[in-house]
Amino acid sequence: MTTKHSIALFTALILLAPIMAAGAEQNIPPARRSLPPSSPVVEEYFGTKVTDNFRSLENLKNAEVQKWIKEQSDNAKSTLQRIPGRTSLIEKMQDFDKRKASKVYNLTITDSNRYFYLKQTPTDETGKLFFRDTFKGKETLLFDARAFFASSGKEYVINGVSSTENGSKIVISVSANGSEDSILLIMDVASKKLYPERIDRCRFASPSWVKDGSAFLYNRLQPLDHPGQNPQYDSKTFLHHIGSNPSSDREIFSKATNPELHIRSEDIPSVDFDRKSGYLFAIVSNVDPRLTIYYAPAAMLQEKKIPWKKLFAPEDDVHDFAATKDELYLYTPKNASRFKVVKTSLRNPDIGNAITVVPEDQQAMLTSFALTRDALYYTQSLNGVEAKLFRKASGDGKARELTLPFKAGTIGLTSKGFLFSDLWVVIAGWSNDYRRYRFDAAKNAFSMETLSSPAEYPEYRDLVVEELMIPSHDGVLVPLSLVYKKGLVKNSKNPTLIYGYGAYGKSITPFFSSGMLLWTDKGGILAFAHVRGGGECGDTWHSEGMKTTKPNSWKDLISCAEYLEKKGYTGPGKITINGASAGGILVGKALTERPDLFAAVIAQVGAMNPLRGEESPNGPVNVPEFGSVKNREECMALIAMDPYLSIRDHAAYPATLVTTGLNDPRVIAWQPAKFAARLKQANSSNKPILFFADDKAGHGMGNSKTKEFETLADVLSFGLWQTGHPEFQPK
Repeated sequence: MTTKHSIALFTALILLAPIMAAGAEQNIPPARRSLPPSSPVVEEYFGTKVTDNFRSLENLKNAEVQKWIKEQSDNAKSTLQRIPGRTSLIEKMQDFDKRKASKVYNLTITDSNRYFYLKQTPTDETGKLFFRDTFKGKETLLFDARAFFASSGKEYVINGVSSTENGSKIVISVSANGSEDSILLIMDVASKKLYPERIDRCRFASPSWVKDGSAFLYNRLQPLDHPGQNPQYDSKTFLHHIGSNPSSDREIFSKATNPELHIRSEDIPSVDFDRKSGYLFAIVSNVDPRLTIYYAPAAMLQEKKIPWKKLFAPEDDVHDFAATKDELYLYTPKNASRFKVVKTSLRNPDIGNAITVVPEDQQAMLTSFALTRDALYYTQSLNGVEAKLFRKASGDGKARELTLPFKAGTIGLTSKGFLFSDLWVVIAGWSNDYRRYRFDAAKNAFSMETLSSPAEYPEYRDLVVEELMIPSHDGVLVPLSLVYKKGLVKNSKNPTLIYGYGAYGKSITPFFSSGMLLWTDKGGILAFAHVRGGGECGDTWHSEGMKTTKPNSWKDLISCAEYLEKKGYTGPGKITINGASAGGILVGKALTERPDLFAAVIAQVGAMNPLRGEESPNGPVNVPEFGSVKNREECMALIAMDPYLSIRDHAAYPATLVTTGLNDPRVIAWQPAKFAARLKQANSSNKPILFFADDKAGHGMGNSKTKEFETLADVLSFGLWQTGHPEFQPK
C-alpha cells in the first residue's frame, strides 16, 4: 500500500496584449456595466485597516447577488461564443476525440486481477463503469450513472470505485453537477445488482473494505441542521455492514469518539483497512502534506473503542508510506529536501533512527516509490520535467535505472504491494500521449497494457520542447517548459500562453492534452512556469512559495514572462496567463502587480480573496498552506497575497476572464465574484472583464465531455483574441 492523504486544488490561465486587441473590443461589446450590490466593510487586522468593497457578494442566496451573477454570466457566455474561431476549436477537439475508439481512466486492479475502470467512447458525455478479468479478459458494462439518474434533471458522474479484495463487490461513488457531494452505491458484481441502501453526504468518500468483504469504512459529513453551519466540519468515519440501514452504522473515528487525539473540526478523519499488513490506519487529513496517522491491529475493529497508537505526527515529516507485515517504508524530506525513502519497524517504529533505503539525490527529486514482492521501485524527476525509473532488488544494495519505452516527462507507478510481483508504469510527455506498460522483471522488459485506444495526431509531429531555467527576481533559477511548432521564429510576435499553479507542493509534470496543444497549432507558444510553491525542485521549493514566502510564486511567473519577451519568443501584447484554483492567487497577483505585462489573464475557479478564505466551508482546512488571520504574521501574508485586495482604483488592467462553478466545494463562488466585481469597478482601460458562473459545475471535477471542450475553448479563444491572432478577431 502506498498512500497519499491530502486535499488539493488545480486549474490554468492565459496572458494577452493591449494594442493588438484594442480595435477588436469595439466590435464585441463588453459585459454590461450594471453594478453589483456593494456595501463596503472596513475591518482592522492587527492594526492594518482593510476595505472590503464587495462583502455583500458573499451572500450567494441574496436575490440581488444572484441577479448580478446571472447577468454577468449571460454576458460573458454571449461574448465568448461570438469570438470567431472558438467554434472551430471545439470542432477540432471533437475530431481528436473521435480518433480514439475509447478512452479509459480511473483504473483499479484487484489482487485477483479483476480490472475496474471508467470508459468513454466518442458518443459518451461521461465515463461508464466496466470490468474485465485480466488485461485481455472480456469487457462487461456494470454501471452508467448518466442513464441511472436520467430522470433527476442533474448531470451525475462516477467519481470513485472501491473494490473488495476479490472484486466481488464494489462501492460506486457518484455526484451531481460538479458538487463532489457523493452518494455511495453498493453493487454485487456478478449479478450487477445494487444493494438497497444509499449513503449520501460523502464528499470525501474513499471507502475501504474489510478483509472478508462484508463491510467497509467511509467518511460522512454531518447533516445540516442550523443556519451558518460549515458543511465540512466534524465529519466522521463509520463502519457500514452490507445490507444494513446506514443510520445504524457504527462511528469508528472522529473528533467526538477520539477527543484524546485533538482532531480539529476542519480536519477530515478516515480509516484505511490494510488487508496485507493486517493493520488499520486512521488518517487525519488537511492540506498539510506531512501525515498525521494512528494505527491499530485490524482485529481491533471489533472493539467498542479502538486503542489507536500514534504512527506519524507532522513533526516526523512523513509525506507518504508503505507497510509490509513487519516494516514501514517512509517517503520524507526530513534532512533531505529532494526526498528520500527510509525504513523502520512497523510494530515498534523508530523514525529518528530509520535506515535509509533510497538516499536523496542532489540534483533530481525522488517523486514516488512502490513495493513489490521482489523489489522496491522508485522514480526521480529533474526539475519536474525529466523522469527516470529505478529498480532496487530485495536484498541488493544497488539500484538500477530501467530503460523506458520512450523518454518520459512523467511516470506514474502502480503495484499490488509487497505480496505480488506486478508493476505497471504510466508514461507521458508534453508531446507524447499517456501509455501504460507492465514491467516483467525476469525478462527486464516492458509490455504495453494501455486500455485506451491508440490515436494519431499528425498535427503535433513537429513540436519542439524546450526546458529552460530562468533567473527570478532574487536570482533563483525557475524551470520553464516551452512547447511550440518546429520552425517558429523569435520575432517577438508569437502569442504565448503561460500556465502556472504554485501551491501545496504539487508539481506540473509533463502531460499530453491534444486540446490544449491547439494553441501551438495556431502558431503560438505554450509555456508552463514551474514556480515556487509547487514541488518540482523538492520540499524547499514548496516552502519558499507558501504563507510569508508566497510572493515568490507570482514574482517567478512575472520573471518567466519578462524573459520570454527579452529573448524574443514573444512580445508586448502577446502574453496570456492562465491559473486555476490556488493558481488564482498566482495569476491574480501577477495581474495586479504587472498589469502592463499581460494582454489577458484567465483565472478559473480561483482563490481570489484568501484573506476571507477561513470564512468559507473549505477555507479552514487550507490554513497549513496559506496561513490564518488569527496569526499576525500569517494574516499580513494573507493580505499581501490577496488579489482582490490588491486591485488599485483607476489602473489600466488587461483583458480578464474570471470563472467559477456555483457548486464548487473547494473555492466558494463568491471569491471569483468579488474579484471580478472589484476589477470592473477599478479598471480604467477599455479591455473586457468577463465573469462567468456555471450553475451546473463545481471545481472542474465531474464535467461532461462537452463542458470540458467548451471550457478549454473559452480559454484558448479568449487568449488568442486578445493577443491579436487574426482568426479570432471580430469582423
